[in-house]
Amino acid sequence: MISVENIAVEFGGTTLFKDISFQINEKDRIALMGKNGAGKSTMLKILAGVRQPTRGNVSVPKDCVVAYLPQHLMTEDGRTVFEEASQAFAYLRETEKEIDEINHQLETRTDYESDEYMALIEKVSTLSEKFYAIDMTHFEEDVEKTLLGLGFERKDFDRQTSEFSGGWRMRIELAKLLLKNPDVLLLDEPTNHLDIESIGWLEEFIMTSGKAVVVISHDRKFVDSITTRTIEVTMGRIYDYRASYSHYLELRKERRVQQQKQYEEQQKMIQETKDFIERFKGTYSKTFQVQSRVKMLEKLELVEVDEEDTSSLRLKFPPSARSGQYPVIADGVGKSFPISDNSSDGEKVIFKNASFTIERGEKIAFVGRNGEGKSTMVKCIMGELEHEGSLQLGHNVQIGYFAQNQASLLDDELTIFQTIDDVAKGEVRNKIRDLLGAFMFGGEESTKKVKVLSGGERTRLAILKLLLEPVNLLILDEPTNHLDLKTKDVLKQALVDFDGTLIVVSHDRDFLDGLVNKVYEFGHQRVREHLCGIYEFLETKKMEDLAELEKK
Repeated sequence: MISVENIAVEFGGTTLFKDISFQINEKDRIALMGKNGAGKSTMLKILAGVRQPTRGNVSVPKDCVVAYLPQHLMTEDGRTVFEEASQAFAYLRETEKEIDEINHQLETRTDYESDEYMALIEKVSTLSEKFYAIDMTHFEEDVEKTLLGLGFERKDFDRQTSEFSGGWRMRIELAKLLLKNPDVLLLDEPTNHLDIESIGWLEEFIMTSGKAVVVISHDRKFVDSITTRTIEVTMGRIYDYRASYSHYLELRKERRVQQQKQYEEQQKMIQETKDFIERFKGTYSKTFQVQSRVKMLEKLELVEVDEEDTSSLRLKFPPSARSGQYPVIADGVGKSFPISDNSSDGEKVIFKNASFTIERGEKIAFVGRNGEGKSTMVKCIMGELEHEGSLQLGHNVQIGYFAQNQASLLDDELTIFQTIDDVAKGEVRNKIRDLLGAFMFGGEESTKKVKVLSGGERTRLAILKLLLEPVNLLILDEPTNHLDLKTKDVLKQALVDFDGTLIVVSHDRDFLDGLVNKVYEFGHQRVREHLCGIYEFLETKKMEDLAELEKK
């Protein structure tokens, strides 16, 4: 369907990748993998036609509809949520208008035998066939179903898009793409702004739509659920595996072992050849052999070993003082916000009468749909928001807190290395460069000043800094949004090994699996406790959802 032939991308004297070729076939579901900076997003832009390669071609059939969701969107205001999502069908209105115009020409022209007249008949037939194949009578129902699946409520449909955060606008854009019924769907980090329920809905849509999909995602469970093929971008080339992500990891490990073996054998041969040249370069009888081996070395294609997988690196928290038995005790906690600046307009209740006790050493997940109060509860625990009821912190609690704004509190004038060097203590000081590499700040990257970092880079640095500070209660609000899969593994293993108490707000099921042993569900103005891991919780939720569906 889409053919990529010998493409290369070069900029500023650097080659991102070269001589890359592959095919995207109907119904292919492809995970595009590789470390940050390898060129995954650039590849997706080339497939979408929004960027041109330096060399090579991308061939897309004329009637193939390609839909592209970038990581960052430039959105326009002026429409309601429902109107904006309905823009997915704007092309049908244009098609209908074009059919009417051609029919009018056919009615008024008299050159029935001409080539032009026959061409108009052929064109209107083709357009009409496509137009009437789409059931326009149900488009409003499709818009509604898609918006609800992505987490919107019916009362949101008439709200202006300008009232929503960037994450919710991303969902509107995703709804528009899905409603266009594309042949190929290109998705760059689609789950970053989705809650668990919406991710499940998107998985189901992709699995049942029968469309070709190419996705970049750091959500391992999402990638494993929807994809059957993995294309890895690494060191300027690609490896194409007809395998799911988990199977690809095994195959990649085998490939790297083989590469390492070939590399070591070649290095041994090179050294032996150099020794021979050095020993006999002045010997007349060996001149021909020496020259032959010099030429052989010049023409030798060196074996390259792919970048080291740093996911095995273990990060250990520094020791901290022991907290009391109950680090957090909530009793009748409630929080409301005024609907507008005018107090007479009433208040929106986020949650009420929330009571729970968190014991020392427990690892807790706060889950629920966006806007149901997870981050609000975290801010109440941190003392950043006033609230109803009582929230007590236990004896000797030392909190480490990560929220998105933590990244803005870093010292702009320090380098990345200095930022970590300032907090690293004990034996971890010997591993600073390894840690920076694991968090994608290896080599010269570590000398950059904080002030030149992107939002995602600052977030990663803030997380790493927090992990090196002695704390016994760790509160993380969406920590994985800007981490690649390898870095996420390093973070997860560190949290599994952490002997303090953990509260994590996350929609990443794979990250939470095996990490948390209790789930607090936020929804319908309540906070409910589930004494289980994330997958047991999701199974329970599925049963509850079905029961609620029956009641409706």
